[in-house]
Amino acid sequence: MKKSFSPWQSELIKIQAFIFKNWIMTRRNVFTLFEMLFWPVVSFLSVGLLAEFAHLAPEMKAFVLIGVVAMSAVQICQLDVAYALLYDVWSKAVKHGFVVPAGIPHMLLGSLVMGVIRGGAVFVILMAASRLLFRFDFTTPGPLPLLFFVLGLFLSGAMVGLLVCVLVLALGNRAEVAAWSLVSLILLVCGIYYPVTVLPPGVALMAEYIPVTYFLEYFREFYGFKPIFGHVLAKGYALVVLYLVLEVFLMKAALNRAKKKGILLRLSE
Repeated sequence: MKKSFSPWQSELIKIQAFIFKNWIMTRRNVFTLFEMLFWPVVSFLSVGLLAEFAHLAPEMKAFVLIGVVAMSAVQICQLDVAYALLYDVWSKAVKHGFVVPAGIPHMLLGSLVMGVIRGGAVFVILMAASRLLFRFDFTTPGPLPLLFFVLGLFLSGAMVGLLVCVLVLALGNRAEVAAWSLVSLILLVCGIYYPVTVLPPGVALMAEYIPVTYFLEYFREFYGFKPIFGHVLAKGYALVVLYLVLEVFLMKAALNRAKKKGILLRLSE
């Protein structure tokens, strides 16, 4: 007798399929361990030790450490979302991934779950290291502000990762480099190591359209830094949700174009 599922169960199974796919690919790839531990820890220690050498005041040390930990969480999360498509590109199986009865939202949510798991692990490790090595406590604002901050970072990572997927479908293999370069360019503008007020006027204007800018402003306020913008948390979440919805539609359009132009076949065997 054929078992029937409710609509919600069916949707959940599709999301779980992408979670399982990303988990299997992550488990089989030893280099993901370097992405999750080696590079974030090296970056964190480099910046933290520099702050110690420069004898930064506690509030300035807080400013820098919040930025470097946020950067690592966003980078790890966006890679997992981008890998949902890039693994298929590298294995020449892109067309197979889009013939299954699942949609782009399922791919996004499934890969985001893995991104949250890996990014969350990195955040906890660096948060503990901040307290142990540099006497900086990420829990000072309390659990709810910390949750709002971390969730905003993960959604921002999903936003960047999905944009990478759109570029790969639109441009093919040439866009693979975006998985590592795009997030760095975005983080360069949004004030990871410095306030956006030090940027040239045109670049500072760009920062106002990047959600991470507002999440950093929000969390740094608890450590004595007055926000440059108003309603930072609301603006950050409004922007990231708007971008994610827009990117889902862009990816559908890019997928249809890739089918018509033959890009999907060139990315497959």
